[in-house]
Amino acid sequence: MKFQSLLFAAIAVGSVAGPAFGAPIAREHIRFDANWRFRTDPNTVLGGIQVTDWQWTPAPDVKDLDVQTLPEFSADRKWNRARIGRDVFRNRPGFAWFRADLGTKLPSKNGLKRLLHFESVDDNCEVFVNGTFIKKHLVWDDPFDVELDGAWKEGSPNAVIVLVENTGGGGGIMGPSTIRAAKDDELPAYARPEFNDSDWRVVQLPHDYLLEGKFTPTADASHGSLPQIPAWYRKTFTIPKSYQGKNLSLEFDGVYRNAILWLNGHKLGKHSSGYIGFRHDIAPYVHFGAKNELSVFIDPRQSEGWWYEGAGIYRHVWLNVADPIHVAPNGTFVSSEVRGSMAMLTVQTTIANDTAKEQNCVVVSEVVDPNGAKVVSVKSGTPVGKFHSRVLTQQISVMNPKLWSIEKPQLYRLHTTLVRDNQPTDAVDTSYGIRTLRYDAEKGFFLNGKPVKFQGTCNHQDFIGVGIGMPDSVLEWRIKKLKEMGSNAYRCSHNPPAKELLDACDRLGMVVMDENRHLGNAIGGKTPHGAKYDDLPELRELIQRDRNHPSIVMWSMCNEEPLQGTPEGAQIFAAMMKEVHRWDTTRPISCAMNGSWGSGISNVEDLQGGNYDPSGYDRFHSKFPKMPFFGSETASAVSSRGEYANDRVRGYVQAYDLEAPPWAQTAQVAWKALADRPFMEGGFVWTGFDYKGEPTPYGWPCVNSHFGIMDMCGFPKDSYYYYKAWWGDKPSVHVFPHWNWKGKEGKPISVWVHSNCELVELFLNGKSLGVKKMPRYEHLEWMVNYTPGTLVAKGFNNHKLVVTDRVETTGAPASIVLKTDRSKLVADNEDTTMVEVQVLDAKGRLVPYANNMINFSLSGAGTVAGVGNGDASCHEPDRASRRSAYHGLCMVLVQATRNPGTIKLQAFAPGLKGASLTFQSTPSAVKDHD
Repeated sequence: MKFQSLLFAAIAVGSVAGPAFGAPIAREHIRFDANWRFRTDPNTVLGGIQVTDWQWTPAPDVKDLDVQTLPEFSADRKWNRARIGRDVFRNRPGFAWFRADLGTKLPSKNGLKRLLHFESVDDNCEVFVNGTFIKKHLVWDDPFDVELDGAWKEGSPNAVIVLVENTGGGGGIMGPSTIRAAKDDELPAYARPEFNDSDWRVVQLPHDYLLEGKFTPTADASHGSLPQIPAWYRKTFTIPKSYQGKNLSLEFDGVYRNAILWLNGHKLGKHSSGYIGFRHDIAPYVHFGAKNELSVFIDPRQSEGWWYEGAGIYRHVWLNVADPIHVAPNGTFVSSEVRGSMAMLTVQTTIANDTAKEQNCVVVSEVVDPNGAKVVSVKSGTPVGKFHSRVLTQQISVMNPKLWSIEKPQLYRLHTTLVRDNQPTDAVDTSYGIRTLRYDAEKGFFLNGKPVKFQGTCNHQDFIGVGIGMPDSVLEWRIKKLKEMGSNAYRCSHNPPAKELLDACDRLGMVVMDENRHLGNAIGGKTPHGAKYDDLPELRELIQRDRNHPSIVMWSMCNEEPLQGTPEGAQIFAAMMKEVHRWDTTRPISCAMNGSWGSGISNVEDLQGGNYDPSGYDRFHSKFPKMPFFGSETASAVSSRGEYANDRVRGYVQAYDLEAPPWAQTAQVAWKALADRPFMEGGFVWTGFDYKGEPTPYGWPCVNSHFGIMDMCGFPKDSYYYYKAWWGDKPSVHVFPHWNWKGKEGKPISVWVHSNCELVELFLNGKSLGVKKMPRYEHLEWMVNYTPGTLVAKGFNNHKLVVTDRVETTGAPASIVLKTDRSKLVADNEDTTMVEVQVLDAKGRLVPYANNMINFSLSGAGTVAGVGNGDASCHEPDRASRRSAYHGLCMVLVQATRNPGTIKLQAFAPGLKGASLTFQSTPSAVKDHD
């Protein structure tokens, strides 16, 4: 479809009369999450046999990629095991040899060709089979086939050797390689419409199947020590005959990754990225009024990041039905300029005409205020050519606008109606907010003219029990937990988030640093030298998808790229900025740089984002006084909830704010450096929540990180209360550690207090241990000889007691208590509530050493979606009906089914008094296709 643009300056002030049309509007947005059939496929890639046992050795003598004859490899030459996706070059240029056994039996018959398929080699390579040069491939990260018939030895061992050239960044055999005898266009068995999938498991989306594996020390620790294996999804569905002639598309919000789709045996296409959505026109291949078969193959073995990335169709899928003349996907954009008591809205509507005739179209735009009242309406018309799209621009004035802010996140709604021949053909609702942004190099960030310090966190996208397949309710719950701590900013690290997370930030008042996954058109973890950037489809989709969210206050193009300080990196970044400005000019563009501040990308971006190194803040500001500056990634302090001594063997880190990796800082050091500098706009702590993978500072048995201010369940660690004290607006005091130290009677225990009060007094069993003045952005310490009893911290302002906290020596575990923030769910097969499970003593106090195994039983209209306990070294499964407590706490996720009704959760353990909770689920208004 061709694309046209049109500026139609229709300005409306105070017009509230809406259109009155009689004909129904065709658009439907149908959730496609139910009744998918699923199976893993660990040994096969599209009918081929995976080549697994790769070995590699450096090739220091090779100077260029022009080796036509293999050298003689000595018998004592060392060959190392090569894992698919591993950077053997350590981000350095060079050459390396790779080799693997191809086996003996791969018969060629019926005209089929023997093929060796490489999904990704970075950067360039030459391929030899049985000593014969076969092929040179010069495009990095580009799938290619090698024909084997000319060199194949039937019935004898066959071997492949690959010379890989790395020009920069990561390099090696980065994706799966497979061997097969097949036609080029062979249809896999599982993609055939007639395939019988009745014995496959039925699953509900969002779905992360990697979470169902078993932790193993041989799997990639950075990805959570869970094996990464391919899988298939299939869905059978019927499309009504009434949809014939409509615009039909399937929209996938997120699939991790390398997804290939077939509908009724026709290949729809392939989508590599695991972090941005995609859509396919299905109208040409649909059987109207009959059964349709959709097949999706997923292969997560080629990673995009270095953290737990999961696997599966982990976000929503939608069936979109519209008139051939409709508003294009992501086709409305509302921007605003506040001028005193008036806001001028610029509304851009992209009209798609999928017919073979030019159409005269009218766009009616109605502004609905946060209270639901229609305040302004404007109507404009334009012709749209056959098989063309056209952008219509309208300007609308809103008097006395209600501004979106962190404290009062007021949202407007634009109702767009598309009219042809005085009949509506489409209607779309777009949520947006009116607010102003200003970044001052000396005074920081201003929202609606008021100074705001980013009190932010970076976060990956996984959670206990569900992995990356987080239901909408879990996404919202996590934002609420961060808000309760005093956080006001969220960095989407390091990829585009779910749309529903941004919706939650809009509703709840959380500003967002929305981050693109790759610099340029890269696919892997980092962008190498020579990467392409002429077309940027993932970035384009991100900007068009997210630009109406008022919570987004900046675009981030990338994170810690090797090219960040180079002219090449700046050139790629400038091209990305140009692409962003095609679709949105209302927000600044930045990225997260862990070095080279002031060079490369710094010379073209709007804001300087700096990762770590607070000692460099003043130096950069002095050298670049006109550049706004913020901490794009800060702290990276590590700790384990409830642990007060380091234990390398068991994988625990003390919860005192003392531990940070070499590149990082403690919470106190990191925040104080930002808070004390007015020119720093604030920062984003690494991280708000623990996440699977990237275990630091230890490896196995740890299977998730220790960076979180909260653990994997959202249970606060002690540093949570440091941030709550200095980010919050209420008096706060928190004393720790717990006071159960049997065997340490009379020995000194380090007691810390996090508080924002002027003075804090500490008491042990009613006796004062002294009053101390609270240093701003710091903490207080006492050394206290342990005596069982009660430790109390009292906070004073103006010499008046304003807040108290205590820890007590508890008795043995005696009972279970269940707590949740809501008891009403929506019966949509997805709505989930988090239930905190506490192990208490006979007096109702949390037992800090309790590790009882808690069993769960659920009856009625619900299921157990998953469990967790926040222990980074726990290898119990997330998908289970029981979980051990960790320092007295664990969590169970209760999910509604599609049937409304009562849900009863029971928790029990040997020797403990059990507990129960009752929930009620009500009918869902969301339409989900069966």
